[in-house]
Amino acid sequence: MASTHPTRPIRPLTGLSLRNAATEVVAGVTLLAIAVPLNIGYAQIAGLPPTAGLYALVLPAIVYAIVVSSRQLVASPDAAAAALVASSIGGLAVAGSADYLTMALAQAIISGVLFVLAAVFKLGFLANFLSKPILIGFVGGLALDILVSQLAKMLGVKIDSGGEFIDKVVGLVTGLPGLNGLSVLIAALAVAVLLVGRRLARAVPWALIVLIVATVVTVTTGLEEQGVSVLGPVDAGPPVLTWPILSWGTWLALVPSAIALTMVTMAEGLLVARSYGEKHRYETRPNRDLLAFGAANIASGASGGFAVGSSTSRTAAMDQAGSRTQLPSLVAAVGTLLLLLFGTGLLEHIPSPAIGAIVGVAILPLLGIREFRTLWRQDRFEFAVGAVCFLVTLFVGAIPGIVVAFVLALINLARRASSPAIDVLAADGDPESSLLNAAPPGTSTAPGVVVIRLAAPLFFANGSVFADAVKRVVTAGTDIRHVVLDLEAVSDVDVTGAETFEALKTWLGDNDVTLSFSRPRAEIVERMRALGLIADETLYPTNRAALQSLSPQ
Repeated sequence: MASTHPTRPIRPLTGLSLRNAATEVVAGVTLLAIAVPLNIGYAQIAGLPPTAGLYALVLPAIVYAIVVSSRQLVASPDAAAAALVASSIGGLAVAGSADYLTMALAQAIISGVLFVLAAVFKLGFLANFLSKPILIGFVGGLALDILVSQLAKMLGVKIDSGGEFIDKVVGLVTGLPGLNGLSVLIAALAVAVLLVGRRLARAVPWALIVLIVATVVTVTTGLEEQGVSVLGPVDAGPPVLTWPILSWGTWLALVPSAIALTMVTMAEGLLVARSYGEKHRYETRPNRDLLAFGAANIASGASGGFAVGSSTSRTAAMDQAGSRTQLPSLVAAVGTLLLLLFGTGLLEHIPSPAIGAIVGVAILPLLGIREFRTLWRQDRFEFAVGAVCFLVTLFVGAIPGIVVAFVLALINLARRASSPAIDVLAADGDPESSLLNAAPPGTSTAPGVVVIRLAAPLFFANGSVFADAVKRVVTAGTDIRHVVLDLEAVSDVDVTGAETFEALKTWLGDNDVTLSFSRPRAEIVERMRALGLIADETLYPTNRAALQSLSPQ
């Protein structure tokens, strides 16, 4: 829910007490077990070293937990962020190079600055432009692209993970004759354990168990010498504060992808934070959460990590584990730091098929298959919006996908706004349902009078629709000489709507039809006066007293 107590301070670790401290610490260990293998996989998807995924779990997580208002939302690199990094930076530098890593750091910092600006200027409402169908299509396209790369790892097939989707599919298919049977066996067993284990006991860190067992088997049986790919050496040591050094042109080239990262995280993060706040009856503050995302991304870019988003899956896991504070994120950050200091040697023999299986199973729900089925049943146009966004993201790219998403959002908005609810009551008291929406039953008007109600703001998208509706009512009626517009539901009028309305008034006058207004809102009276659309004599007498109280003294 939104903040209902705007003066109540939100302090770090709000909700923590001695009673739930043990539960929160155990949840933190669970988060560590889930996040380490996933972040290593996401770093590989992004074309970055494993340490970039681990560094993003340390300083960014601490900063986020201190600043955020949500008690449960987990901030971390996710599949969508990793795919966006790979697709946007892949055209600017070679994956794995020093320039590539530097650009990923800069991209996270730019995204962080955008989040901070959005928080300062209270722009959280922009996330509303990414509707559910658009998010389903956009994230689904990214997920399928990632899944192809993970399938290649699971099969032991070498493909260009930074290439286009079609190139990846072609590489995967042509590489099938050379697949590694042992890699397939490891991946199949890992997938089976993950899927069955999740059904039997969700609280168990099956991903960590899979990694440990697969690594032990790989080392003890010498599978690496038999062609099974492994993670390789992982640099030891804590994250170090740094700053990416790039030309101004390169910084500017990273802005579009940073905007895409910001918008996707903003839409998903605010929605998830609000839903858990409503579920457990605590307040969240959207602009405070945007500031937290901004601080976390700047911290990530300045400490060797990459773009941080909202992790819906990890947030759900923490909720199921009974966590109601940000303490698990701090516990996971400390655990990751200890791993970086003393345990990186344990990571280098992790088999790549196991990592591919873990990431692949994690992103399966992001394909949106169930959601697309629901959209097909509920609204075919919304389904088409999601499908177009899915296809553009998959075959053209993530940045074009986010652009198309915004265009589709505006088209959908205009389509709905251009068909406002218009109620009409004819002179004989019968609703003109064949022309417009029916008025409430049991109401009537005087002979020769028609009452018309617009249940929407009057603006550029629906002005002509409304004017045409009024004309149809007047011309289709019998001896209509007076039109009364019920303004109760009209909350605003823009300049284009005013011009259309002026033309309608002229048309009514030319047809000897007078025009009056009824039940206007106080603010709309002043707005229509400023636009020259309303005067005292055009209101019913019952409204004039209210109008006089609005007149300037």
